[in-house]
Amino acid sequence: MGQGKSEAAFTVVPDGSVTTPKGFKAGGLHCGLKKTTRHDLGAIVCDVPAAAAGVYTTNVFQAAPIQVTRESIGAGGVLRAVIVNSGNANACTGKQGEADAYEMRGKFAEAIGVPAEHVAVASTGVIGELLKMDCVRSGIAELPARLAATYEAGDDFCQAILTTDLVKKEVCVSVEVDGRLVHVAGASKGSGMIHPNMATMLGFVTTDAAIGSEALQKLLRRATDLTFNMITVDGDTSTNDMLVAMASGLAGNRELDERHPDWAAFADALTYVCEVLAKAIARDGEGATKLIEVQVRGAVSDEAAQAIAKTVIGSSLVKSAVFGADANWGRIIAAVGRAGQPVDPETVDIRLGGIVTLEASRPVAFDEEAALEYLKGDTVVIHVDLHMAEGAATAWGCDLTYDYVRINAAYRT
Repeated sequence: MGQGKSEAAFTVVPDGSVTTPKGFKAGGLHCGLKKTTRHDLGAIVCDVPAAAAGVYTTNVFQAAPIQVTRESIGAGGVLRAVIVNSGNANACTGKQGEADAYEMRGKFAEAIGVPAEHVAVASTGVIGELLKMDCVRSGIAELPARLAATYEAGDDFCQAILTTDLVKKEVCVSVEVDGRLVHVAGASKGSGMIHPNMATMLGFVTTDAAIGSEALQKLLRRATDLTFNMITVDGDTSTNDMLVAMASGLAGNRELDERHPDWAAFADALTYVCEVLAKAIARDGEGATKLIEVQVRGAVSDEAAQAIAKTVIGSSLVKSAVFGADANWGRIIAAVGRAGQPVDPETVDIRLGGIVTLEASRPVAFDEEAALEYLKGDTVVIHVDLHMAEGAATAWGCDLTYDYVRINAAYRT
C-alpha cells in the first residue's frame, strides 16, 4: 500500500534544517515587501550543481515565478539556488510580472556567480500586485552576505517564506545509503488557500544524496501524491504552489536508482520529510485549533481511498463539527457517499479515535461525553473502513473556525 513506511530506516535530526545536508547554505532578511519587519526574502544555495526536481500548482493561472522555475529545472535538471520572496505572489501581473521574475533570477545568479538558468524563483503573498523591485534589488544585493551553512541561517530562510503562517515548518532526517550517512531536509510554508493537488504552499527539500534528476523527480512526485496532495484547509488551490528538491550528491553514495538496495529507505525518508511538512501546514491552517487526520481503509483501490479521504477532510460540515466537538458521524458518512467512488452502503465502519460510532453502516451506541472529550483534543483521527478490498489512504486537514473568516476577510489589510 502506498502510504506505509518504516520509520526505522531513518532517524529524525532534532536540530536539522535545510542547511544540514552537505553543500547547502541558506539565509533570509527583510527587504521591505511586507508591512511588518518580518523577513520577506530568502534563498537556498548549493556549493555544487545539484540535481533538481519540481512539482507545481494545477491552477490554470500560474504565477510568473513558476514559469521561470520550470524553465530553469527543465534546462538540464540542475540548480545551484532558489530565491524566494513573501508578501507578494507576483501572480496575474502580466508581462511586467514575468520580467520581474526573470530579473530576480538574473540578479541573484549574478550576485552568487552562477548561470541564470541554475536559479529557481518562488513567490507567495497577495495576488495581482506588482513586486516592489527596488526592495527586491536591494535585498538581493545584501542576501549573499547572509548565507551560511548553520541552523540559524536555515531558520532565517524559514521565516522569510511565511505569510499568514503562525509557525515555521522544517524537518530533517538521516538515512544510511551504501553505509554512508545521507541527510534529507525540508522547509515549507502554507496556512490558507490549501487544497489537494498542491496547496498554497511553497516547499523546499535539500539532500546530499547522489541521485539523478529523473530519479529525484519520480520520488518527489510520488511523495507529493501521498502527502502534499492529501491535505486541505479551505478547498482553494493557489496560483503559486511549488515544491522544489535539490540533491548535492556530496554524501558520496553510489547514485540512487530503483535498482539500488537502499532506494526504498531513501524514498521513505523523502516521503517522511514531505509528510511532516504537509501535516504542519494542515495543523497551521488559518484560524485552526485542531489537526484532523482521515484514514480510509478497505477501498477498492488506493486511488478510491484517496478520493474518499480528500472528500471527508475537505467537508466544511465535518470540519465545523470537529471545531464544535460534535460527534456528528452523519456528516462523515455523507461525505463518504458523495466522493464518487465505489462504496457498499451496508459495510461501512466509522470510528472517532477509538470510539466506534458506526458499524456495518448502522449506528452504534457510544459514550457522548467520551466523544466530546476526544474531539476537544488538538488532534482528531477519523477512521473509515469500507470492508471492500485493500485500498487505503490518509488525508490531513484542520477544523473550520470563526477566525478563518476573520483572517481572510482582511487578508490585504
